[in-house]
Amino acid sequence: MRSANIDMTELNRDDHRSEQLTRYQSWLRCLARMEIDSRFQGKFSASDAVQQTMLAAWQDWDQFRGDSEAQRRAWLRQILAHQLAKLARHFAGTQKRNVSRETSIEASLAQSSVRIENFLAAQQSSPSGQAIANERSLVLAKVLEELPEDYREVIVLRNLHDLSHEEVAQRMKRSVGAVRMLWLRALSELRSMIGEH
Repeated sequence: MRSANIDMTELNRDDHRSEQLTRYQSWLRCLARMEIDSRFQGKFSASDAVQQTMLAAWQDWDQFRGDSEAQRRAWLRQILAHQLAKLARHFAGTQKRNVSRETSIEASLAQSSVRIENFLAAQQSSPSGQAIANERSLVLAKVLEELPEDYREVIVLRNLHDLSHEEVAQRMKRSVGAVRMLWLRALSELRSMIGEH
């Protein structure tokens, strides 16, 4: 009888862990998309990196020693940076680990995370304000994922990478006018979808 109780406790703990990790999935995918450079886009996807990140986080869940949302997100960013570096090494044909590249990826992911958070609201100083901002950034990542690909791309390039309309047009291989109109439509759709969440 006691082993059945332990098994139920473990199942409940596993369900909680799954729920917690699932909250971050879209956010991690958004960060990974922003980080994967063009030479790897046909070789592995953001979803590949996030899947490996989720698996590693699941396995190491009990080793997390933080106690705040910010620390949890930093921990997940660190795991994502390691997974992206590992995938890049694999597809670049290099087997040797480059710690400085992983550190660079981790720093870039931290900057991307800040850009996502700043896209929605100004800096929050109170704990409740920070919690709201954190939750909003998770919602933004989820909504970005649900947008059509060209809408998502124009918002990420223009608002999160802070590129000019001209630079976005060049990357998307469209005219500047077409990019401006696409961006306005994408922002309108984004606002509408955020309002529904």
